[in-house]
Amino acid sequence: MLTINVAVLLAVIIVIRLRRRTEARSRSDEKLTVLIVLVFGILVAPTSFGQGVLDVVAQLASGITDASR
Repeated sequence: MLTINVAVLLAVIIVIRLRRRTEARSRSDEKLTVLIVLVFGILVAPTSFGQGVLDVVAQLASGITDASR
């Protein structure tokens, strides 16, 4: 039996939608893309991958903050 992870499916949809030219997008199309990205973020956040991304971003932010002092 084949199962598809919803987060992986949304990631593929996001990549396909973002490859389109900007001029070809309507305002409602852009809103739908933002909604899909938000749902993707909610699905990925509690996973180990999401926690790893959070750790990397936190380290990057602290490095930028320390460099500006």
